[in-house]
Amino acid sequence: MLKLIAPYKPILAIPGTRALFVVAFLARLPLTAKSMALTLHVVLDQHGGYAAAGVAGMVMTAGMGVGAPLLGRMVDRRGLKPVLVLTGASETAYWVTAPFLPYPALLATTFVLGGLLGVPVFSVIRQAVAARVPEAMRRQAFALDSMIVELVFMVGPALAIAAITSMGSARVTLAVIGVLTVGAVVTLWLLNPPIGHRSGTAGPDAAPPRKLPVSTWLRPSFVLVLATGAAANLVLSGTDISITALLRQQDAVKWAGVCIFAWCLLSLVGGFWHGSTARPWRLPVLMLLLGAGTVPVGFIGHFGWWWLALALLPAGFMCAPTLASTAEAVAAAVPASARGQAMGLQGSAMTLGGAIGAPLAGTVVDASSPPWAFATTGTIGVLSAAAMLAYLRFAAARESAPVGAGHGSGPEVVVGPEGASGAVLEPAASC
Repeated sequence: MLKLIAPYKPILAIPGTRALFVVAFLARLPLTAKSMALTLHVVLDQHGGYAAAGVAGMVMTAGMGVGAPLLGRMVDRRGLKPVLVLTGASETAYWVTAPFLPYPALLATTFVLGGLLGVPVFSVIRQAVAARVPEAMRRQAFALDSMIVELVFMVGPALAIAAITSMGSARVTLAVIGVLTVGAVVTLWLLNPPIGHRSGTAGPDAAPPRKLPVSTWLRPSFVLVLATGAAANLVLSGTDISITALLRQQDAVKWAGVCIFAWCLLSLVGGFWHGSTARPWRLPVLMLLLGAGTVPVGFIGHFGWWWLALALLPAGFMCAPTLASTAEAVAAAVPASARGQAMGLQGSAMTLGGAIGAPLAGTVVDASSPPWAFATTGTIGVLSAAAMLAYLRFAAARESAPVGAGHGSGPEVVVGPEGASGAVLEPAASC
């Protein structure tokens, strides 16, 4: 255990990082409960169906997906505090008014105030981690952050469900989420973490780096990193739905919490391993193992809930490392002056993957059976990893060709050798 913790000690010794990770946990809690609280508000308070609740959740997801890169670009240009003022005021207005709005008005305000102008806590924290921590220690830092995200998603939705079901209404919970969101904004404002070029290693009078055109960093390899992040979240959201569907088929839904807990626990263990090992696996390898580990889960879990819990362990081990490696690759792919927009694009890609994974798995369950839902989403993960591996081989062959045979115009971010999951390599470097 001491060997696993040791690599994280230098990160926590950096001034400001302990406070940053504490805020990373607390500020994310209300965000993880938003979708669940909105769903139950539509069902319990507005007496709508689950289809109407699903539309509301989809609208919020769409708003967040559109808003993330726009807010990230605003952070790059204006700094963090103006974005916190704008989004904090918007979300406060949303949570104050949402309990009293009719359904059509709720959808409109959910898209604009709750989604498009929602507080970009996830991307801001990732930006702050990239700016605060030296590049040599970012793998450990993002692994620690991914474990915090895992804990938040284990706690936030569960607290929201417990509060709403105990009161029989979601209105109080919506108000509490609003208060907690304001608290998160105030905390981030007071912490004022370094963002982009305003890193802790830069002097107070350091000039901001020259802003580069998007075309200099929005390269095919970067798009593949985003696609891999989307595929990872697709697999995870699809697995979540498939677990419930399979256990419901076995009349064992009461054991869903045990299975999901085992899945999340192994993700935490995997995150510790990813940050502590001297030879971490590359991003496409992690994605390949996550997808391949998900494919047989339903067929094994068909024999009982305990088999399902065991079958989830290998894929669970890959969850946090894959997400951490994706964030590290995005941070390394772009100049500091464009990190906000890049992290926003990553957030949009993850949101898109999650928005596709759950309904895709549900459709497969309805058309066939839960085991094939696991297999379908896992196969998409495998194909995403295969696409990245194929591109890396193609890029390596192209860059090793003689001069004049079609070199690229500059370095691209690729998944580097020896597990350097996000590194900007010169054209001559191989993968």
